[in-house]
Amino acid sequence: MPWRTLKQIARVGILTEAPPQPGPWPVDGGPAHEIAAQLREVLGRAVAIRAVDAGSCNGCELELHALTNPYYNIEGLGIKFVASPRHADLLLVTGPVAAHMEAALRRTYEAVPAPKRVVAVGSCACDGGVFGESYASRGRIANVIPVDATVEGCPPAPVEILRAILRVLTR
Repeated sequence: MPWRTLKQIARVGILTEAPPQPGPWPVDGGPAHEIAAQLREVLGRAVAIRAVDAGSCNGCELELHALTNPYYNIEGLGIKFVASPRHADLLLVTGPVAAHMEAALRRTYEAVPAPKRVVAVGSCACDGGVFGESYASRGRIANVIPVDATVEGCPPAPVEILRAILRVLTR
């Protein structure tokens, strides 16, 4: 870096804006620690979620991934994603059920220990979306496995997904 640039940095200083002040947590129901305590009271431990893409465009998966960023920080609430349905307390299913995913979705549902809880995420999972039912699509998730809650939207906001998770787990 040339000396002229270093001199300018020293003379002018840092020209970025101040970081934002922490505000209220984005989910209704209070601060993160209260929600975490409520979940531990209901289940007695952390919540394990298995996400299943039954044939989506991946828009809803991007919103699921956003739940793990520092803003939503669901792991701080005691909610984590797991790879095996045998360890899951809840299934989050996205997309319309593609014909070739129907058997896999059923097997995944059967592998989840009781009580089985399922949240359909996105318009396609709730009502088939633009795909509907056809030779290649079984349509909505409820056509294949029982669904406890739905989250409409294309794609739904991460906070709406989290609200549905909390609603299903605290029933």
